[in-house]
Amino acid sequence: MRKLHPASVAVRSVSRSVSTGFLFFVVGVVASPGSAGPNLLTIGGLVLAGILLGIVYEYAYYERFRYELTADTFDVTSGVFARRDREVPRRRIQNVDVRQPVLGRALGLAVVHVETAGGGQTEVTLQYVGEDEARRLRRQLRNGGGDADVERGLDRDRDADDRDEEELLFAMEPRELAVLSCFTIDPGASLLGGIALSFASGFDPGTLVPFGLLDDLPGTGVFALAWGVLLFLLAAWIVSVLLTVNRYYGFRLTRVDDELYYERGLLQRYSGTIPLDKVQTLTIAESVPFRWFGYSSLAVETAGYAPGQAGARGTESAIPLAGRDRVLALARSIEPFDEYEFERPPRRARERYAVRYLLVVAVVVAAGYLVASSTAVGSYWYALALLVVAVPVGAHLKWSNRGYQFGDRVLLARTGFWRRSTKVVPYYRVQAVVHTQTVFQRRRRLANVTADTASSASFFGRAGTAYDVDADDGLEMQAFIEARLQERLRARDRDRSNDTRFRSVRGEDGDPSPTDSS
Repeated sequence: MRKLHPASVAVRSVSRSVSTGFLFFVVGVVASPGSAGPNLLTIGGLVLAGILLGIVYEYAYYERFRYELTADTFDVTSGVFARRDREVPRRRIQNVDVRQPVLGRALGLAVVHVETAGGGQTEVTLQYVGEDEARRLRRQLRNGGGDADVERGLDRDRDADDRDEEELLFAMEPRELAVLSCFTIDPGASLLGGIALSFASGFDPGTLVPFGLLDDLPGTGVFALAWGVLLFLLAAWIVSVLLTVNRYYGFRLTRVDDELYYERGLLQRYSGTIPLDKVQTLTIAESVPFRWFGYSSLAVETAGYAPGQAGARGTESAIPLAGRDRVLALARSIEPFDEYEFERPPRRARERYAVRYLLVVAVVVAAGYLVASSTAVGSYWYALALLVVAVPVGAHLKWSNRGYQFGDRVLLARTGFWRRSTKVVPYYRVQAVVHTQTVFQRRRRLANVTADTASSASFFGRAGTAYDVDADDGLEMQAFIEARLQERLRARDRDRSNDTRFRSVRGEDGDPSPTDSS
């Protein structure tokens, strides 16, 4: 059984001591006596006790944490007060991610996250181990072999072989990083930018504008508010640019055997693996305004886990941003497919979208009327009716950006205007084919056909779906996908059988055996 790195106690104690120290500080403020002298003494003592308690807890956590890599399982024992023993079958492991925060990089430490099939949550977290140990775990969890390999000296040789066989597939260029950073708005950046701006201005709108420009303008309050909003957006954008640069700096994607390996990050380094034999779906995203400049991105979803599906881990795409040709080339290297030209939904689907948007405009106009009739605001509420001009444009854009195509090996389905995504679904990965119709679709003889896979994206409504196809055609599509699924499964079984027979007639050194006269 192995232990975490000894320095993990110090790194974990920093965050633990801050949280417990702050908690005891609050307790000290509330419970301390009324005089000033005892207050400081009591509060300081409680804060110190909280910090020491955090250090003691992290040391106990370190002493009671053990892990071991066997031939079939990854065993972890943890818990300070309540013990927890886990045996993770290695065949269920989907992804192994390695992350290095700023302090961890300075001390040569890393955090290892082990993801398994059946969900997007982390099954095992090792916080922290040495950099070499993190690389060893990632390598052995993907290649096989347990801790005994290290004793036999095989680990060092395998590491050298990996470096020799590593194939660089993609490296983000500075121009691509600049475009991605300038046009990506981080959801949390607005809040951070607003807080920073508020502190910088001392919460005084008049200080937001330099050189006293507001002094000579009429309606100073309105102009101050406008300047405040403008500077708030500017601050949010600057913070978002910095966060994006920090997140994607040095992004590289390489391939070793049947796995993709990515690494990225400026202050914090992230790395992980994407096993190709467990890939379920590819997603090619072409968002506005990246699409106008010929850029797109590629995400790879594996069974039960989709890189990029949650929080900070949304950066684990195969390609965050690159020229469309580069993205298509990499996508085809993972799952081959031909050039595509999508078949659009019937024109009556466009009429359905127009009716839907007209209803939205009607609701907006009605809301404007209610506000104008009950308050002094919005006397020109009827100007909202001009939104009806955008209805046919929006309906056409929605219709023209939806479509599907059947390839020899995959189904391709596209949808979305602002964030147009193309799903590439291999037939042999399909778990179920679903033909659905809403009440409104039945009135226009339309239906949706969804090719469900084992990817968790299916749970969030992001599966490969052909939207608003003709209802009768949808039934034929359902039968066609099911037939191609069985065909591809039989072909893969034949390939595996032939490969097994081929290996059975080879000698240990890879030469044909004497019995192989052919």
